[in-house]
Parts: sequence; C-alpha cells; structure tokens
Amino acid sequence: MTLGRMLFANMDAGYAARPLAARAREEVLSQRDYDRLCALIYEEAGIHLGKERKHMLEARIYRRLKALQIGSYGDYCTHLFRLHEKHQGAEHEEIVQLIDVVTTNKTDFFREPRHFEFLLQTGLPELMEGREAVRPLVLWSAGCSTGEEPYTLAMLLTDYAERHPGFQFRILATDISTTVLSKARLGVFTIADVEPVPAPMRRKYLMRSRKPGSNEVRIVPELRRAVEFRRLNFMDEDYGLREKVDAIFCRNVIIYFDRQTQQRMLLKLSSHLVSGGFLFVGHAESLHDMRLPLKPVAPATYRRIDGEMRSQFR
Repeated sequence: MTLGRMLFANMDAGYAARPLAARAREEVLSQRDYDRLCALIYEEAGIHLGKERKHMLEARIYRRLKALQIGSYGDYCTHLFRLHEKHQGAEHEEIVQLIDVVTTNKTDFFREPRHFEFLLQTGLPELMEGREAVRPLVLWSAGCSTGEEPYTLAMLLTDYAERHPGFQFRILATDISTTVLSKARLGVFTIADVEPVPAPMRRKYLMRSRKPGSNEVRIVPELRRAVEFRRLNFMDEDYGLREKVDAIFCRNVIIYFDRQTQQRMLLKLSSHLVSGGFLFVGHAESLHDMRLPLKPVAPATYRRIDGEMRSQFR
C-alpha cells in the first residue's frame, strides 16, 4: 500500500481503529514485491525460493510487520529496499532479520549417525596419523542452527579425548541466523530434544533445570566452552577463518541453493580444509558433476585432495 492510499484509508474510522498488523493480514504480498524479495534474498543469502514459496514468505514476513508495526506488505518492502539501497555493501539489521525469518532450521542431536561413526572410527585416526606438530583438531559445523550438531560433536570428541591422551580439539559453529545462534549459545533444550543422546552422555553432559516441573536441560559449561559460535553468511567473500580446518560438517544446507551457488560455496568450503581433511554433507545432497578438490570416501563423505580437481562423482 502506498502512503497516499494509507492516508485515504485512514479516513475510514473503522479501518483506522484496527491494529496495523491486523490490517496487513487482510492484504497479500504482491507478485512484484515477492519477485523483488526473492532476488534480494538470493543476492544476500544465496537462498533460492522459487515461485511456489510465495505464501510461505508472506506468512513469515508477517512477523516483521508485527514487530515493526508496519501497516502493509507493500510498505514493508518500500522500507526494506530503501535500507538496502542506503547500505549497499553492508547488511543492514533489517536484512539480517529478513534472512532470519526466511531460513529453515531443522536439526537434531546425532542426526545421520553414520557420519559420526566414520569420524570416530576412520576420520580421527587418519587425521592424527603422522602429525608432526601438536595442535588441536579444528572441526567446523557450517550451518549449525540451534546447536545440536556442534554439541553432538563436542560430546563425542570429549569422550574420544578421554580415551586418547594428548588429543585436543576445537569446534567452530556458524549460521546466518542470529536467532538460532542466540539459542545455540545458551545451550538449553527440552527433554524431547535430547532424546537421541545416548543415556550415558545425557547423564554426563546435561544438567536438569532446577525449576520445579521444568522439562528443560542445559549443556554443561565445559562443553559450551568447547564450541565457538559465530555468524557467517556463505555468500561473503571472506569467511574470516585464519586457519584451515580438519573437518567440515555442512549437512542439509546446500539443498536451499541452486546448482551454481552450491558449486561456488563448496569450492570455498574446500579451500578451508587441510589436505586430507573431510567434508560431510547431507545424505540427500549430491556433488555429482561438480569440479571440486574432493574425492568420495563414504556415503555423503568426501576428502580434500591436492592437485587436479575431480570433475564428477559417481
């Protein structure tokens, strides 16, 4: 709705009496604004929505209309694109908020457990073999959501360190959403959330809330200290990593990008792996026909190789 239309609409007392957010609910996101938002989201976050996600985007943007007390989808888009033009080259807070409501954050503890089995049985021994300098292994949870994946890694690696004296590790966990990162740093989950965690680990690494009747648990402090949470946008030119990492878990993330963006992003991720380092992707994700310095070593598991890039995986 344009400003002029809003002024005429406000002359109607009944219309004016309704809350702004309620008025917005009576309207719809125009196709033009939807197309512009899709282009902006793709430019800023690499996420490809497609024509069929209009109703989803409309429902999620409604949260921002309520928060900002903006009266229509059209006015919100005008506000957003003015900010975008004013802050070219840098993300404005409202762009960050938009990406937050758009992103889907589905994750679980010990999700796709074969990756963790491979890491413990094959990956860690091979990474540790013949190491000259003693330094912590660095693992990166890229697209960590609310923290279940990096905390799963922290539990497993802490147990591994107890069985292998001298073994040290660090975990970097990144996500584009500031909302999920805040939850992840807190490390608070429900009893239902931690059901996949083996009982011995639940007793060892989780604290029950002291509130009577609470169904919440919290990750123990030593595990929370083992994970560094940081916001990262895969579309950024510089990921801000000053050292190469030994393994990257980037699972069920690239499904939200088109093929061109996947190739570009995976090439950048691979550049941050040490030679021989491992990349784990989701079991539903394919790297077929991508030119990457990786070779498949197990289902949805790849290893960084030196020299000529592999042109395809079969």
